[in-house]
Amino acid sequence: MAVNDGTTAYTFAQLVPLVAHRAGQIQAQTDQPRVGVMTHNNLAGYLAALGVLAADKTIVWLNWRLAPEELSRQIGDAGLDLVLVDDQLADRYYGGHRVLCSELTAGTAPAAVLTPTVDLDDVASIMYTSGTTGQPKGVLQTYGNHLASAISLSLNLGVLPNDLWLCVAPIFHISGFSILMRGLIYGMGVRLVNHFDAQVVNQILEDEPVTIISAVPYMLKKMLEDIQANDHCYSSAFRLVLLGGGTIDWATLNACEESGLPVVQCYGMTETCSQFVALSAEEAPYHLGSVGKPLFTTQLRLVGEHHEIEIQTPALTPGYLNQPAKFAAKHDGDWYRTGDVGHFDEDGFLYVDGRLDEMIISGGENIFPAEVENVLRQYPGIQEIAVVGRNDQQWGAVPVAVVVSKQPVDFQQLEAFGREHLAHYKVPKVYLQTDALPKNASGKVQKFRLQDLVANA
Repeated sequence: MAVNDGTTAYTFAQLVPLVAHRAGQIQAQTDQPRVGVMTHNNLAGYLAALGVLAADKTIVWLNWRLAPEELSRQIGDAGLDLVLVDDQLADRYYGGHRVLCSELTAGTAPAAVLTPTVDLDDVASIMYTSGTTGQPKGVLQTYGNHLASAISLSLNLGVLPNDLWLCVAPIFHISGFSILMRGLIYGMGVRLVNHFDAQVVNQILEDEPVTIISAVPYMLKKMLEDIQANDHCYSSAFRLVLLGGGTIDWATLNACEESGLPVVQCYGMTETCSQFVALSAEEAPYHLGSVGKPLFTTQLRLVGEHHEIEIQTPALTPGYLNQPAKFAAKHDGDWYRTGDVGHFDEDGFLYVDGRLDEMIISGGENIFPAEVENVLRQYPGIQEIAVVGRNDQQWGAVPVAVVVSKQPVDFQQLEAFGREHLAHYKVPKVYLQTDALPKNASGKVQKFRLQDLVANA
């Protein structure tokens, strides 16, 4: 089995004529080298995406949560004259030439003749970065990048004959699309789930022979809450949760361990086609909080006073679409600056401390917001929290915490809680409560938008 959505399943052999048909329709629709795809995690979108690749064109993944202006900007940047759209999202697309997935299926153009090989340097996909600090950039992802990423992860986690990877992460993000590419490269089954619902996901893991799920911290916390409330027992086939997409607090990791939920942390980015550092399943219980060690083919070093993480890996993008200067600013031709800072423990395991551009220097001391957020997030009643720096005449800058809670928060008690767990200079000096944190379409907090809020606090 290559892919299923819980109702319909296809083998790899069954996929061939379906993909060839869609590739033929795409070739009849456009001569351009790139085709946009905007879809939920479903079979129609999966087949459309494979059709783009089989048509010898590049997928440009479009996030359906974006505002019309953002979508238009990305479509223009990529030079698209054709966008394939999930029928369920017909009212979300406001651009030019659009073909619904159902129209693609019903097309009458001849099927394409599939090419048995690809050039590893050809660009398979383009994804726009989430833009938490500014305008998104189109990341070029070659077939070679995807292959290197898949091979590296397989040597770490292993590939078993019965592996079935649950894909609930959106396939327009690298955390989702990398699962589809691994499925094709490994010959592994993929279980598509339309959108994340903790109860639905946990029920699938209980009833179906899924072996691995990729998740981000928000998903893991919701899954854990549901496990604790409803006493789920996953199938004997289940191996692990591969956790990426940001920092997570120790309390959640400990609760997962106590609940028998195996979590393997990893570290990657859109620019590297997903993970380039990960724990192994055997190491994970003994190194909670670490993202692991560099995967096969990845070289990693910590550079400078702040220990910025720099990498070399064949999974690294060759650049940003139409923005060579921005890539050159991060890549010296040898090493790529991730913009993250970290440290190794005595056994060589990497811990990511935060973003260099988010670091707050207060009275000569370095403060990484992620560390502060992970501590204060454990205070009762805190739903979300973001820490940013504010200019201060005496200290240069001071940390300010913006919290989301259903009830009023006693900031004096929250500050006292922080002082129990953090060095005094890391404890925020100012606290603000708000209804919601500003986020981009990927759900990541846009801290640059919080700066105006805290500047006048």
